[in-house]
Amino acid sequence: MKVALAGIRDCFEGVIPSIIATLDAAGLPNVSYLSQVYLVDDEHVALSNQFFSKTAANVAATGRAHVLVVSGRTGEQFALDVEHRASLTEGPVFAKMSAQLTAISSQHGVGEAMVLRSAELYRVRDCRAIPGPSTQAPATADAQDRLALAAKVAAAIAAQSDAEAMIDAAIDGLEGAFGFANAMLLTLDDDGGRLTTIASRGYAQGGAGSEVALGEGAIGIAAASGQAVRLSDLSRGRRMAAAVRAGSAPGAERSVPLPGLDAPQSQLAAPMVSRGKVQGVLFAESAERFRFGPADEEALVLIGGQLAASLRLAELEAREAGVAAAKAEPAPLGADVRVKYFVHDDSLFLDDAYLIKGVPGRLLFHFLRVFAETGRRDFTNREIRLETALRLPELKDNLETRLILLRRRLDEKGAPIRLARPGRGQIRLEVDGLPRLEIVEPG
Repeated sequence: MKVALAGIRDCFEGVIPSIIATLDAAGLPNVSYLSQVYLVDDEHVALSNQFFSKTAANVAATGRAHVLVVSGRTGEQFALDVEHRASLTEGPVFAKMSAQLTAISSQHGVGEAMVLRSAELYRVRDCRAIPGPSTQAPATADAQDRLALAAKVAAAIAAQSDAEAMIDAAIDGLEGAFGFANAMLLTLDDDGGRLTTIASRGYAQGGAGSEVALGEGAIGIAAASGQAVRLSDLSRGRRMAAAVRAGSAPGAERSVPLPGLDAPQSQLAAPMVSRGKVQGVLFAESAERFRFGPADEEALVLIGGQLAASLRLAELEAREAGVAAAKAEPAPLGADVRVKYFVHDDSLFLDDAYLIKGVPGRLLFHFLRVFAETGRRDFTNREIRLETALRLPELKDNLETRLILLRRRLDEKGAPIRLARPGRGQIRLEVDGLPRLEIVEPG
């Protein structure tokens, strides 16, 4: 009896390697393992082509192959009789398979050894079960339910007018609506080289300001490829995004530890895309195998798109916000706050403890210096963008998300410095004491 491909989705998760058998023109068989079998639609699959020159030659001669796929949940096996249709080296199927294969390679520490040469498209002529013990598979998420939840979270994001409220609506939705106990939201920096954590749920440490390099692990691969990455069983692999210990004194590595589970079994990273450009990544992980299914992946992509578009609109609206009154105030009471600013990477230390670097570090030092010199606490997005010394990009500065990151990092550290938002496009500096500023020049 023919089995519907949609009914054996677990077999296409890549947890257990598939096997392909072919015959050459003389009838001599050849058997190889496959890294990936991708479900294209109800009648087609795509097979990864990396090393198998003999398999490719046999298929070129006969146009046929036999594939064995195995469910990672139940161990059930299915035989697919397939016939070759095309070799794909670009397009959505190739892009998706390439991103997934890169993630699997990263998981197992084999680097670029598993680069996808092509995605071989096959029509499935027959799919049948191999007789064996019957095993009950765990219940999977219903696609319609996930779509309804995604619409609910997207609507909550769209209902907000403030960028920070949008971010909270997204990350709260992943936890509350979807039950994703461990989740993160990262934004892509303007230079395109790294992502920065701006919000998280379910971790002992918030990790605001922690970074992931583009192309690193599930998060970095999703950002670099613009494709969602879903891994269902990490038990045999290494952790994809190892946390880095933050330096506690000048001269040590300037970094914030990335939040993460000690032994994740499932991971899902979805790019936040607006107008064809990746703005960031939504990420969830779990200690449970097969925690995230195809419906979860589609839901996160939908939510990520809504969030990216909403944040972009909030950024544009903040540019036009009114100007707050600039006023000087007397020096605050309390102990001195020692601030050390390193010019070469814009890193900022409070009492010799690393706080943040890059544009957020440059912004905070600007606020502190103005306050120390003039007593002024109130600033606006508009004046910040006009301040040439801050060196913000003219077209896309992501100022709102940078300020959110800075506020959250200060709050997580329990710093004697805080940033308040009295109104849209307005920033108010609060300091428990008098800042004592030191600038460290390069060299």
